[in-house]
Amino acid sequence: MPSFTFWQRWLLTVAVLITVFGLFTAFFNQTPAFDLLFNRQINPVFWRLEAIDGEAQAFQAWAYGVMGATVAGWGISLAYIAQYPFKNRERWTRNCLVISLLVWYTMDTGISVAFRAYYNAAFNTLLLASLIPPLAMTWKKFEEG
Repeated sequence: MPSFTFWQRWLLTVAVLITVFGLFTAFFNQTPAFDLLFNRQINPVFWRLEAIDGEAQAFQAWAYGVMGATVAGWGISLAYIAQYPFKNRERWTRNCLVISLLVWYTMDTGISVAFRAYYNAAFNTLLLASLIPPLAMTWKKFEEG
């Protein structure tokens, strides 16, 4: 079975990837790469056009920019927690991560499903699935240390 350090590094790696994704979303949301990754899946849920007009595109750029900044900040918080207090097996970090993930996932995915943005709900589910293993596999280590 992998060690606590393996799972701590896994958590740290996912947190860094979340940060990078947030930065990518904030700064590159109107590029062909983001179009391929997200816009082609999300836009048809809200607009029935091949291309959205300038006003909608400006709003979308702002909304993704703000969301990306928030995600980057969240990723940095996760990375800091994973690198320092989680690594030191401070129990509050485990509990904090579990609660924050449950609140994020439930709200974000519930809203996505309500608006039929199933792509985002699936993306959230994959992200949650990447964060559960380090928490589950280290759960008892916080009782010991």
